[in-house]
Amino acid sequence: MSIADEWFTEKEVMWPGQKMSLKVEKVLFNQKSEFQDVLVFQSTNYGKVLVLDGVIQVTERDEFSYQEMLTHLPIFSFGEPKNVLIVGGGDGGILREVAKHSCVEKIDMCEIDPMVCEVSKKFGFSTATSFDDQRLTLIHEDAAEFVKREGENKYDVIIIDSSDPVGPAESLFEPPFFANMEKALTSEGIVATQGECFWLHLPLIQRVMAAFGKIFQSVEYASASVPTYPCGQIGFVLASKSKRNLSEPKSLPCDKMKEELRFYSTEMHRSAFALPVFVENVVKLGRKRFA
Repeated sequence: MSIADEWFTEKEVMWPGQKMSLKVEKVLFNQKSEFQDVLVFQSTNYGKVLVLDGVIQVTERDEFSYQEMLTHLPIFSFGEPKNVLIVGGGDGGILREVAKHSCVEKIDMCEIDPMVCEVSKKFGFSTATSFDDQRLTLIHEDAAEFVKREGENKYDVIIIDSSDPVGPAESLFEPPFFANMEKALTSEGIVATQGECFWLHLPLIQRVMAAFGKIFQSVEYASASVPTYPCGQIGFVLASKSKRNLSEPKSLPCDKMKEELRFYSTEMHRSAFALPVFVENVVKLGRKRFA
């Protein structure tokens, strides 16, 4: 456990030479699951914090920016999806956001580690509010195997809320998984995955976009701010089986949803695809956008 003198400090995994630290008020949970180390603590300034294998996944203070953007970018780009698959997302945040869409009739969620779901519910994380949604089918298995076996022209939107491409999430960043997702999508389907930090991982982002580009008709990279993620930035790679402009939403939040949203808006949707020059110069090599 990376806690010393009342401070939690992340392990250096994919960002050598820098670390994120949060002050700890109380450790709530610390166990090893079948797949990874799971730590939950109450912080002094960021609410409850979920840590997997030494890396911050969720803090209650800033989680909404990530959850809302990773969810609503693909859903509003699609329009009105009926069937949605969530890969990972055991803290429940993506599920919470998908559940806000009344057009969605069925939600499959494939999270390999049951402990992540259990602790998120047990300790009352702000993300874990929709596990009782009647549209939800929760599956605990390797998502790569699940999609390969079950998915064929089935989902309008697939949202991949994975940890970094090490450990149990490694297979979710490999081309065979991307190909199986393409098969699992309907003809107009869209997939969105967390796309790492452009300050640290531009070569990885370029590889992921290139791999998507070999399979999908449309590919984009978007960005959002999350203070407790490395460098305070996280990206999202979106791709579609059809030729479209993913930076332009096809539907808009209703008035009720607008009252609930704290980060996503139609304006934020469009602006998320406006990138710094040094990022644009790399991303444009893999972008596939159609009017």
